[in-house]
Amino acid sequence: MTFIRRHIPLLKSLEGYRGATFKDDLLAGLTTAIMLIPQAMAYAMLAGLEPIIGLYASTVPLVLYALFGTSRQLAVGPVAMVSLLVASGVGAVMTTDSPAAFAAMAALLALMVGVIQLGMGVVRLGFLVKFLSHPVIAGFTSAAALIIGFSQLKHVLGVSIPRSHHVHTILLQAAQQVGDINWITFGLAAASVAALMGLKKLAPRFPRFLLVVAGGALAVWGFGLHEIGVAIVGEVPGGLPAPSLPMMDLSAIQALLPIAITISLVGFMESISVAKNFSRAAGYELDADQELKGLGLANIGGAFFGAYPVTGGFSRTAVNAQAGARTGIAAIITAAVVVLTLLFLTPLFYYLPKAVLAAIIMTAVFGLVDFREAKHLWHVSRADLAMMGVTFIATLSLGIEQGILAGVAASLLWFIWKTSKPHVAVLGRLPGTSVYRNVARNPEATQTPGVLALRIDAPLYFANTAFLKSTLSCQEGQMDAPLTALVLDAKAIGSVDASGDALLHELIDDYHGRGVEVWFAGMRGPVKDILTASGLIGKVGEDRLVHRVHEAIDRIHPESGLRELRGDVA
Repeated sequence: MTFIRRHIPLLKSLEGYRGATFKDDLLAGLTTAIMLIPQAMAYAMLAGLEPIIGLYASTVPLVLYALFGTSRQLAVGPVAMVSLLVASGVGAVMTTDSPAAFAAMAALLALMVGVIQLGMGVVRLGFLVKFLSHPVIAGFTSAAALIIGFSQLKHVLGVSIPRSHHVHTILLQAAQQVGDINWITFGLAAASVAALMGLKKLAPRFPRFLLVVAGGALAVWGFGLHEIGVAIVGEVPGGLPAPSLPMMDLSAIQALLPIAITISLVGFMESISVAKNFSRAAGYELDADQELKGLGLANIGGAFFGAYPVTGGFSRTAVNAQAGARTGIAAIITAAVVVLTLLFLTPLFYYLPKAVLAAIIMTAVFGLVDFREAKHLWHVSRADLAMMGVTFIATLSLGIEQGILAGVAASLLWFIWKTSKPHVAVLGRLPGTSVYRNVARNPEATQTPGVLALRIDAPLYFANTAFLKSTLSCQEGQMDAPLTALVLDAKAIGSVDASGDALLHELIDDYHGRGVEVWFAGMRGPVKDILTASGLIGKVGEDRLVHRVHEAIDRIHPESGLRELRGDVA
């Protein structure tokens, strides 16, 4: 039983489950379903799929995540970001305009994403998402939000605009067709946006999505707007999809692999970020690797029922939590409502105008443009702001996948450049103490004649060895007396690679050849193990390894009077 509970987290959350808890989950499940149904249809349309595919993606995946995921509030299903990535990735490899072929390719993509995420969870690779830094995600999300929003202009204006993931291309195409705008379609979209924004501010818990969907459909039906050019969803097939094996085409798998990897990482990053916010508030812990497994199984299961890739979404999770969701039972109830809708209510969507679905998408995604984060980074870290800007511009100009890859590459290059020139402090003793501080920040600190005490605030690795060697040479040249001893404060050196070890050997051979003593203070255990194995510690001598800088200088110059002093090294 313990084995089953460990692999099906829902069972653990159901311990002590009571009627009052079920009532909370029931209300949350119903509330989230009311929001999910129109959103799922809208996001499927954004992905280039028939709206019904969004409902397919809101059934089996929800149940599987509820069973195997560790978040009790996360609302899994179609989301704008993943939908845009699906449209970008599948659209790039399609050779036909067939909706059925597009749906088959999207289901294959869901299977690939699921297998990748499940595999990452099994081998505990959740740490890989750390390469997607927050500024990169913020820049990517902001740019993608603009692309998503403007991609809906064709439905808002009622004109034909070729699919593109470049905002300037979409705007240019729209400007060229101003004379062909269907103003009734535009009016429906504008009214829907106004209603959604107004209700969000005045009555945030009101089912505003359901209201605009019902209002738009009634307006089209009552006034016959579909007969004068207003595009509608039309016939929506009822019933549940029959389980089937997704298409298996090696060339398609190879073509979709880059976008599948991107969706796997971006989808998990979005999901885990949202889930952490709500788990922290609810007072329970998440298991990142189990989250990967839960999302992976959700996507694999959905692929066999005609779904496309899903992940956890912020807005629906917020609604789910605010409505009182206590366990994954809420998600199962949501899925049950969607199933009932597929069985009995699909005829109600016939007159639903696509302009209303576009309005839902636009109001949902434009709020993702993160001006607040850009302002925060301006004051906190200009370098991170630059990373956000690089990702934002690359996503808008190059495309979705290229944009996030550019952001990750820029972050890694910045990290390497920054750590290639680490902070190095020359240390001096504060008067009347054994405390050593950076002389650049503490002018009153004094250096011992002939002794160079340095603190290196970085690991020693291939990218910074040349810089450290030149820094030591430069500091020695600025000393007032000939160098007799070098004391390296190694507290901040967390690791040493082969290049760093080679540098230390070279330096010690050079200093010993000139009669200069070399001491290490505060060396960490793992670093000592590496340097012992390489023979460096034997070369330096165990007696030259001390805990604090003042211990080394006290032994180098006993007459300095530091024996009676006590303090910490900094």
